[in-house]
Amino acid sequence: MTRGTPFDDVGDLFDQLGEELDEVGEALESRVRGDLRVDVLESDGEYVVRADLPGFDTDDIELTVSGRKLTIRAEAAEETDEADATTDGRYHRHERRARSFARRLRLPGEVVEEEATADYDTGVLTITLPKPTATEEGTRIDVE
Repeated sequence: MTRGTPFDDVGDLFDQLGEELDEVGEALESRVRGDLRVDVLESDGEYVVRADLPGFDTDDIELTVSGRKLTIRAEAAEETDEADATTDGRYHRHERRARSFARRLRLPGEVVEEEATADYDTGVLTITLPKPTATEEGTRIDVE
């Protein structure tokens, strides 16, 4: 049995505070940039994240994963056809504008970043993030 130091408790406190601040930042970011709701499913070997992103092209979506952080960004340019407004008449209502969403998630556990995959079909983004195997989590040390 190993004894901890008072610094271990302080380190744990800072880790917990950092996680809580991440959650607050995620909530604020979703309110400012748009509300992107996600589902996170965990199975034995992977995490699967699903997000509804209707109306975007695959080129509009940017995904990054680093450690336990997944970032989803989607931005669609404003669709204006100047020719429609000048040759066919004038707009009485023009609500179709640029849209952007951003969401940063803290994943429940570590993932193998290099093996992550994503699929986008009919407005639903599905991200598959494999979990590390037991041998990837660390090295076993035999006690002699």
